[in-house]
Amino acid sequence: MKKVTIEDVDILTNPMNVHSVRRPVSRALGTEDFAMNYFELESGESFSGGLHTHHDQEEVFYVQEGAATFETLVEEERETVTVEAGEAIRFAPGEFQQGSNEDDETVVGFAFGAPGKVHDWDEIESLTYCRECEEKTGHGLTVTDTGGFKFDCTECGTTFTVERSE
Repeated sequence: MKKVTIEDVDILTNPMNVHSVRRPVSRALGTEDFAMNYFELESGESFSGGLHTHHDQEEVFYVQEGAATFETLVEEERETVTVEAGEAIRFAPGEFQQGSNEDDETVVGFAFGAPGKVHDWDEIESLTYCRECEEKTGHGLTVTDTGGFKFDCTECGTTFTVERSE
């Protein structure tokens, strides 16, 4: 058994600086088959760096305070869904999504993923603008030795890196 207080979990943010408060609760608890992250999103911040999917993991988001807006991609059509305080939303493996705070009120919420306590980076695909293709295409994602992200276009092979900024 292990118990933690959310406020005592160190803040670890995304290398793309898309949020200011992310606390990896599952890391602090030492979970093996389940991921849990606590977020506080100010206006304009997001849970992740862009529209993406996990091919090997389902994700559930629970909004404790505020309202989060999720963009999804369903059969090539973009949709938005608002998740209010006290509501949850699930994304199956392979479903593209991105959640953000589009309001002035802070969003407080949790992201849960299973199976696995951490992402298998080889199973994440991000829908990102490719400078070579000149449109948003699927990109494979890997973590660099310095904690940044390397994106590889699945259409043309062009790569670019976003390093962690402090």
